[in-house]
Amino acid sequence: MSKNISRDKKLIAGNWKMHNSIKETSQLLDDLTKEYESIHSEHVEMVVCPTFTSLETANGKLNAQKSGIKLGAQNVSWENSGAFTGEISPQMLKEHGVEYVIIGHSERRAMFGDNNETVNKRLKNTLKNNLKPIVCVGETLSERENCQTDKVIKQQVCESLKNMNSFVANNNSDSQLTVAYEPVWAIGTGKTATSLEANDVCKLIRTTLSGMFGEEFGEHTRILYGGSVNAKNASDLFSQTDIDGALVGGAALKALDFIDIYKAAIVNTNCR
Repeated sequence: MSKNISRDKKLIAGNWKMHNSIKETSQLLDDLTKEYESIHSEHVEMVVCPTFTSLETANGKLNAQKSGIKLGAQNVSWENSGAFTGEISPQMLKEHGVEYVIIGHSERRAMFGDNNETVNKRLKNTLKNNLKPIVCVGETLSERENCQTDKVIKQQVCESLKNMNSFVANNNSDSQLTVAYEPVWAIGTGKTATSLEANDVCKLIRTTLSGMFGEEFGEHTRILYGGSVNAKNASDLFSQTDIDGALVGGAALKALDFIDIYKAAIVNTNCR
């Protein structure tokens, strides 16, 4: 198995959700790259994930600025083409310069029918097309209150990554995978798990991956935390042993807030 070297770099990914027109996308990227140019680090990657309609604009802007900020998408189909109204294929995303794809976000699971089976199908097609998936898992408030967090997370990881051994064994597909722990009860609520709570679940995810694909894979897979991450709590989260970055929602829509989170990742990378 090839060594996954991706954990050598933290990852800060901004999920813009259904926000920002083309004009707003252009302005936000102008503001973001202006700040990013003076502080960026080779040890921390930054990814922005706009809406599909803004991908072309974002790609053109990032290419022109040559900032090093990567482009991501918020979803992807498990098919490459065909009669699949409303879906978008990995090949289409690649035409717009997309490198990362969020798969199985809690809002996709809760509101649009995604589940572990469809996440698994999207993941396989993403890797086949040499895109880098960010696979999301997380428990609801009721599951947490009923002490089911560990059970739910293990099941989501195992089923979402089911029958992936061939992908892990071939080429460098293992180094393409990132997992994001995003407790549903903390998405857009202002609530967040404590840094220790978040780290415990990220460690559980790492242990589960090690059991599925081997200790080396688990130890070198990048695991993010997502759930009302902001400039105030980012440093504490990034200081934990098993949190390798963040999947950021609301704070990614403001350039200075997102940059502050990125700075926190740089500081804690240097401190490790």
